Amino acid sequence: MNISVILAHPDNQSFNHAIARTAVTQLQKNGHSVIFHDLYAEQFDPLLPSPEIPTETLLPPDVVKHCDEISSADGIIVVHPNWWGQPPAILKGWVDRVMRPEVAYKFLDGDQGEGIPVGLLKAQAAIVFNTSNTQPERERDVFGDPLQLLWKNCIFDLCGVSTFYRKMFTVVVTSTYEQRQGWLRKVEDVVGRYFSADDLNRKT
Repeated sequence: MNISVILAHPDNQSFNHAIARTAVTQLQKNGHSVIFHDLYAEQFDPLLPSPEIPTETLLPPDVVKHCDEISSADGIIVVHPNWWGQPPAILKGWVDRVMRPEVAYKFLDGDQGEGIPVGLLKAQAAIVFNTSNTQPERERDVFGDPLQLLWKNCIFDLCGVSTFYRKMFTVVVTSTYEQRQGWLRKVEDVVGRYFSADDLNRKT
């Protein structure tokens, strides 16, 4: 299986980077092919220019590459911190430019964009790993867990990926080394559960 891993954190010493490395390693142990993008390291341009909005436009080569990869991925893993209940701007811009009409979703003939789109992604499952410094009860009860709504309802459900799992690791700022090691073992477990070696055997 081809699994796309997208990381969005500016500090290469961050726990987000440790999560991404752990996920990639576990995927490779299970025999999967991994397409990994560190958006900050690659200096991905998050700005969506107006000429890119029409579906029939000619896209820049780097955006075409991302679109081809995400549309052909058998699974998707996204790693990012919780900033103001949102992904970092670079990742939001990646969604704007890459999860575009006729790549991630489409509207039926005669629908001018007012209806419910049809998802186009072939990914069997999507996983989102987040980090936060907010207690989970406060995130849920006060803020309504906006990242869950964004990634599950607004993005992956809409784009046709019905199997979704998200895990928030918190509170990072006061966490111990032992806690973080336990969290990385959780990453291994989740990745192994959703993208196991058995999945590869069934695929081949």
